[in-house]
Amino acid sequence: MSATPQRPGVRAGRPVAGRGPTAGRPVVARPVDRAGGRPGDHGDAETERHYASAWLRPEQIARDAADADAETDVAGTAFATYGSDRGSDRRDPEPEPEPDPEADPGWLLGDDPPAPGGDALTEALPQGRAERSRRRLLWPGIAVLLVVVLAGGVFFARDLLPIVFPPDYDGPGTGRVVVEVADGSSTREIGEQLVADDVVASARSFGDAAEENPNGRGIQPGFYELRRQMSSAGAVEALLDPASRVGRLEIRSGVQLDDTVGAGDSTVPGVLSLISRATCTVDDAGAERCASVADLRAAMADTDPAELGVPTWALDGVRRAEPARRLEGLLAPGTVDLAPGIGAREALEQVVRASVPRLESSGLVEEAQARGVPPYDALIVASLAEREGVAADFGKVAQVIYNRLAVPMRLQFDSTVNYPLDRQTLLTSPFDRARPGPYNTYLNLGLTPTPIGAVSPEALRAALEPTPGPWVYFVKCQTDGISCFAVAPEEHDANRRLAQERGVY
Repeated sequence: MSATPQRPGVRAGRPVAGRGPTAGRPVVARPVDRAGGRPGDHGDAETERHYASAWLRPEQIARDAADADAETDVAGTAFATYGSDRGSDRRDPEPEPEPDPEADPGWLLGDDPPAPGGDALTEALPQGRAERSRRRLLWPGIAVLLVVVLAGGVFFARDLLPIVFPPDYDGPGTGRVVVEVADGSSTREIGEQLVADDVVASARSFGDAAEENPNGRGIQPGFYELRRQMSSAGAVEALLDPASRVGRLEIRSGVQLDDTVGAGDSTVPGVLSLISRATCTVDDAGAERCASVADLRAAMADTDPAELGVPTWALDGVRRAEPARRLEGLLAPGTVDLAPGIGAREALEQVVRASVPRLESSGLVEEAQARGVPPYDALIVASLAEREGVAADFGKVAQVIYNRLAVPMRLQFDSTVNYPLDRQTLLTSPFDRARPGPYNTYLNLGLTPTPIGAVSPEALRAALEPTPGPWVYFVKCQTDGISCFAVAPEEHDANRRLAQERGVY
């Protein structure tokens, strides 16, 4: 059983010697602080804690009781009056030794030793328990913080570091790889495609290289042959170099399907040869693979024209034509990007489907029908004007054709005789003009079975809007290619003599 708290120097339950109203009564110890107050009378929590520990500590109470027994006989009377502090012999508690951290490592985990002057009862108070709980949570909190910092470092190294310092390959790269730059692609999208093909290390490094290059935003859509693991700067330079372009087909006006003999012994590649070349691809070993002209010709002859993309307004004429020439004139001038390695049939279909909108954009179908001319026939007229005259005369040549067809009168064009002979010259021999064939307009009335070459927009416009006039004859009479037009045979003969005098032919 614990002792009752008492005033220093007074023994609980013993009568007080002396005189006065309290003489002979047992003394009851009451906690009175030196400042004259009681516990609970102080507004400061720290002060309350101090005074509570001073009066309620069990060890101090026991010592005070022992001191009181020893001093009662000598000075008991001097302390008979309750509440007097005079002559008090109260001693401060002996300081308790501080705990050794090495002997008790609990302080590392926030279990700090009690503060000087504290005791078990103080630690048992709510305020003491809360403080100890906070101390115990300190190091676990620090450990959690360290984990968060480490996780943040991993995230930075994995996700943010490549953004701040994007990786990049060194050198020109190795091997070969064909990359497509789609129409309308942004620099970021091009970079992502290059990363997917292992050309560059990161889209960010490619974008930075493109920004640093003054022509970096001039990359054109199409196919490019690059190397794997190139530097981003090298990839930008390669994409700007025309020599890196592959699969690019360019058709010029007047060119026919087959190769032709030009001036002297020169050979002008035909559309089929151009398509074949555009389909070529080279593997890492250096072996080249292409869709051959023979493969293209076979695909043109064996595949239904509708499956190749021939429009309905041209189907009847195409199906009547010789299979090896049935796509003549439907492959319009312009550029087409073919994927290197594509097959013959797929290549033909892609070129036809790219050409038809170009032909129709001029109003071919609507305007030809308005004139009472089938659209396919208007395309043939345009091809004849393209081969027979220069652009300045396209309208007049087209009008001569319509006028002769209306007579009816044979066209007698040297270009149609030379077409199946694969010659570009306009000169023919009597033997050539006498050779029978569907394209010999010296022998046959009407138009040729198909166009005789690729048709330019200018020639097509001339076929739809010919220059009005009564002419039925024309001949080149100037060295720049301009023709002289006539209505009567006599006038035409005079123009021919003029052309000879000028050295035109």
